[in-house]
Amino acid sequence: MLAVLGRLGGGMAAFALLVTTAGPVVAADELVLYGPGSLREAMTQIGREFQQRGGPPVRMEFGPSGMMRERIEAREKVDLFTSADMANPLRLEREGHAVAVAMFARNTVCAFSTTRASLTTAGLLDSLLDPTIKLGIAAPNADPLGDYTWQLFKKAEAVKAGSEAVLTGKARVLIGGGIQAPAGQDPVAAALNERTVDVFLAYCSARGRLERQVASLTVTALPESLRVGPEYGIALLKGARPYAAGLMLYILSTGGQATLERFGFTPVGLPAP
Repeated sequence: MLAVLGRLGGGMAAFALLVTTAGPVVAADELVLYGPGSLREAMTQIGREFQQRGGPPVRMEFGPSGMMRERIEAREKVDLFTSADMANPLRLEREGHAVAVAMFARNTVCAFSTTRASLTTAGLLDSLLDPTIKLGIAAPNADPLGDYTWQLFKKAEAVKAGSEAVLTGKARVLIGGGIQAPAGQDPVAAALNERTVDVFLAYCSARGRLERQVASLTVTALPESLRVGPEYGIALLKGARPYAAGLMLYILSTGGQATLERFGFTPVGLPAP
């Protein structure tokens, strides 16, 4: 572990050693990381990079952040928890399940559709309110994406009275609502391909993944009046294996942050150009 921490820099190494010696030492075998589905590709790559730098293998499981947090609260053995919000990691810290929490990236929400629905940023709210447009979302409370979408609906109300009721009434919960996508297929891609919905509000970072699965995919940015700002948090869990602090620090390092940027996230720890 000292070799890995040495590559992360003296100050970060000292912090990592302080954190990892604060609790009982567990055999440094395989690390376990739980995270949201939106981080699957980026975090898998970061895990590979960490291992190439001398760290141990990292077993990762992904799902709606609220549900993954509940598994940790049920005492599943996990070293690191990454979430598409700050609320879930901070809750684990308040409950005594986590010893350190940090924000490590930001994201944005986009409207994903296909060419069968003509969307523009300026006219997006009118399109979402159109009764002929079927709208897909993630489940609020279970998945932070759903919470951000609910915030978007509240912003829509401020733009056009009555929008919040219309949008919440027509939106179909297809992530975190107990509906399973076909094996190996992204739930957003499945909904668009099967025409279950015409528009899906999801993280903009999903663009690369969805372009490979959805023919004629279109990605529409939200107008300024509707934009919401997802913030991603990471928690180092109590009793984590010693190498877990090193992985957390690598995610926060310039190397990990650059990888997140390549996968469409907005890093919070890169120096200005």
